[in-house]
Amino acid sequence: MTELILIRHGETDWNRELRFQGQLDVPLNATGLEQARRVAERLAAQPMDALVSSDLQRALQTAQALAQRAGHAEPALEAGLREQHFGMVEGLRVPEIQQQHPEAWAQWVRFDEHYAFDGGECVRDFHARVLAAVQGLAQRHAGQTVAVVTHGGVLDMVYRSARGLSLSGPRVSEIPNAGINRVRLRDGRIEILDWADTRHLADLPPQPVYDQQRLARACDALPAADSA
Repeated sequence: MTELILIRHGETDWNRELRFQGQLDVPLNATGLEQARRVAERLAAQPMDALVSSDLQRALQTAQALAQRAGHAEPALEAGLREQHFGMVEGLRVPEIQQQHPEAWAQWVRFDEHYAFDGGECVRDFHARVLAAVQGLAQRHAGQTVAVVTHGGVLDMVYRSARGLSLSGPRVSEIPNAGINRVRLRDGRIEILDWADTRHLADLPPQPVYDQQRLARACDALPAADSA
């Protein structure tokens, strides 16, 4: 049995602008640095046997705050914990994608696990990568508690796996920046112990929300295309 303390990285300017960050290496903004400081303070008394981070800057900066506060060495880097690759739309906001790549956007908001933007990664492949990384951590750290700093999409894959949800369809879980999520892995199964704990962030400004359910509803409300 292994317990993972899963933490989404702190806020970036691109989070605030609701841009598709994907695997572009965007740093934390001032709010994100404060979020990282607070999550580190919150977990300062938490026993942890290891600290692991995605190798993207926004996750690593968050993990380094934890390492400094807890007296850990530099976080171990795990590329398998990177965010989903969004290919040609990385760096773009939704209105820009809708304008520049309307057909691709129409495909995307169906939230089909097999669809990928050009040059990107479909959800099915992303899920396989994430689960391999998470299960690998559980095997290497059997019987231990590991803090893991990663990304919203990665946490969505973990949540869906734990709840037995389809990989298709919009995200249904809350995944706030610098939120704390606790899971237990036993015999390859993932059990959620706690999710989206943000008590340490209570007095900070409201977070930007990428609402996939709203996007899916908006897509469903569009008139059907004329097939004649």
